Amino acid sequence: MEKKCPLQPAKERIKNFLEVALGFPESEAREEAARCLQCKNPACVKGCPVGINIPAFIKLIKEGKRNEALAKIKEKNNLSAVCGRVCPQEDQCEAVCILNRKRMPINIGALERFAADCELTGKTGTRVKTGPKGAKVAVVGSGPAGLTCAADLAKMGYKVTLFESLHVPGGVLVYGIPEFRLPKQIVHNEVEYIKSLGVDLKTDMLIGNVFSLEDLFKEGYSAIFVAVGAGLPQFLGIPGENLGRVYSANEFLTRVNLMKAYQFPGYATPLNLGNKVAVIGGGNVALDSARVALRLGKVSTLVYRRTEKEMPGRLEEVENAKEEGVVFKFLTQPVKIIGDDAGFVKGLECLQMELGEPDASGRRRPVAIKDSNFILDVDTVILAIGQNPNPLLKRVTPGLKTSDHGTIIVDVNMMTSIKGVFAGGDIITGADTVIAAMGAGKRAAVAIDNYIKAGKEK
Repeated sequence: MEKKCPLQPAKERIKNFLEVALGFPESEAREEAARCLQCKNPACVKGCPVGINIPAFIKLIKEGKRNEALAKIKEKNNLSAVCGRVCPQEDQCEAVCILNRKRMPINIGALERFAADCELTGKTGTRVKTGPKGAKVAVVGSGPAGLTCAADLAKMGYKVTLFESLHVPGGVLVYGIPEFRLPKQIVHNEVEYIKSLGVDLKTDMLIGNVFSLEDLFKEGYSAIFVAVGAGLPQFLGIPGENLGRVYSANEFLTRVNLMKAYQFPGYATPLNLGNKVAVIGGGNVALDSARVALRLGKVSTLVYRRTEKEMPGRLEEVENAKEEGVVFKFLTQPVKIIGDDAGFVKGLECLQMELGEPDASGRRRPVAIKDSNFILDVDTVILAIGQNPNPLLKRVTPGLKTSDHGTIIVDVNMMTSIKGVFAGGDIITGADTVIAAMGAGKRAAVAIDNYIKAGKEK
């Protein structure tokens, strides 16, 4: 059977924000690595969005060559410690592992984390620099797509400047994922590695406010990669969404992650949550929000309009949430947020649902059961039903073509409607996984390299 990582006991972890998964000790990592069949035509590599040579790094772990395993991973992946923690391997590399036919895939994610974490001790020497080609490239946004693209371009020899709107780099990795799933120190280490490649990082630089794309071209950048993500929250459009103690998941997690609300009163960032929190949604962001609320000492209920089978969140996170005590209300559709006389939430009116025919997503459509209204007694509502791109960039960039949903339209080479401006990650796809954004960053780096080379040859 696949070897599972040890976890903090549920009764202990709900009282802290320390990492839940503890990682493999070396003996268990080597034992798990020894199960790999070293396939001649490994499907796992094809299942990896960034193309890591998975059998090669696993073989090195088996042989006790942990540093060499990390070096092998970093040939393709600049954020290995991040991916080892939050990448949905069960839907990608592990899903196509030949051992998965017997439901015993190699725990590739845990092995990647094991290799990556050796760098926390500073024992590896995987930082490689190449001579600059002279051309300058601007990368806007320091989330997974931007960090990946910046690192790959730096390795190619370009002078790369990375612009981040917040005061801390990392994008969704720092503001959107809780500490107990992805410690901020891990992200900091990855950013420092990328800076060591020669990438110049500039924080507090909001595109469309502090500078424009045109400004960057005037400063001599040959190409620009836009990777600003999708951080504009969606709402249900039901009565009561303007009440006090109604949060978007984006605001809630940002206040906890970057503003350290979980350390109140050590930090002047309190969250007014009352005692009972309802989180609406079924994805990883909803699960993260529900588990954060639980750690803040609240009764935490996750409200989802389909069944557990249709939830898009990772299975292991669902299992962790259940073990920790999150209450799940399936087949439940909110229709109204009820307020008290002071303008704060005091309840959530819902309808009971049943599943009908499949919709465009392939999942069975939830259908309301007539006269099934009921009220949940809650003090806070957190909306985690998806995000769209911020419209600021579009408003200040004439000629930039976007879709009806606000995502940037690109061609097959990831170039936008503006020559020399490329885009990738959630800003072109809508909210997606960290590893998908990283794959976009890698493809963009190649496209930018080809574009600049073609321009110099003319």
